[in-house]
Amino acid sequence: MLSAVKALKNEQVMLFKSPEGKSKILSLYNRKLQELNVGHSEKLVDTKFGKTNVVCVGDANLPPLVLIHGTGGCAPQILDSFPSLASQYCVYAVDVLAQPNKSAETRLDMKSLDYGKWLIEVIIKLRLTNVTLAGFSFGGLIALKALEYNQTPIKQVFLIAPVYIVNGNPIINVWKMFIPLKKFIKTNNQAYIKKVMDALFSEYDGFALVFMSTVFQNCNMDFSPLPVISKNRAKNIKTPISIFAAEQDIMFPGKKMIKRAKQIFPSLEEVVLLKGSKHVPNATDFKKIEQLIIDKSNS
Repeated sequence: MLSAVKALKNEQVMLFKSPEGKSKILSLYNRKLQELNVGHSEKLVDTKFGKTNVVCVGDANLPPLVLIHGTGGCAPQILDSFPSLASQYCVYAVDVLAQPNKSAETRLDMKSLDYGKWLIEVIIKLRLTNVTLAGFSFGGLIALKALEYNQTPIKQVFLIAPVYIVNGNPIINVWKMFIPLKKFIKTNNQAYIKKVMDALFSEYDGFALVFMSTVFQNCNMDFSPLPVISKNRAKNIKTPISIFAAEQDIMFPGKKMIKRAKQIFPSLEEVVLLKGSKHVPNATDFKKIEQLIIDKSNS
């Protein structure tokens, strides 16, 4: 009975509101992938949670790095933020389930370990070992869930403004982000989505604005409360962790995150506070993060 109840929490959602909306988003996805102008391949991994698309970049003989994007994102976008990782790693950028991309629309229960089980299954089916994980935002929650479930195939983890360690002030988030977002979804007025982008992004280009606008108009996104890892679960993680926290992140405040991370993670190796950064870092900060990950490629 308990297993049946648990199974109901993972659902095949109607992520895309219409076939036309899905087509628009996948067209933008493919456009961004082509703009990267790098040799790549796409693999469709069949998991028990649903088919998972993975974009592979770099020499397969290099150490593997699994890159996980955040909410409302896709593999080509996160690859665009880290253009040089493939010089030292074979990069596997995973399309997260139930997000605007090419993977299945199965929405997993954030409170369970299912996102971790899913990612570990993807890693195993790709036959990867000694993996470096890099997760941005919601991708950070997925990376931590993977560590909670099975650390064996993972060498080290880099978390960028991750979900799952602390949450920000809910009143500020509602006022600066969720109210404008709801108004945008209702009216399609660009002024509202720009308010959301200004609250979340240190900087953004035309593509990011178009993509996010298209996503929120054409997808049923999950706005459920975000969980926070317990101290007891965190203390069992032995894999080296590096965290990049954004100082001006209203969703996951940087200083608050660093303080708690130091208290709960015994394997915390490095913390970096991105001064003045909002939730999504700017190109300069992404470059700093990328360089640190590259520097540790041979460690």
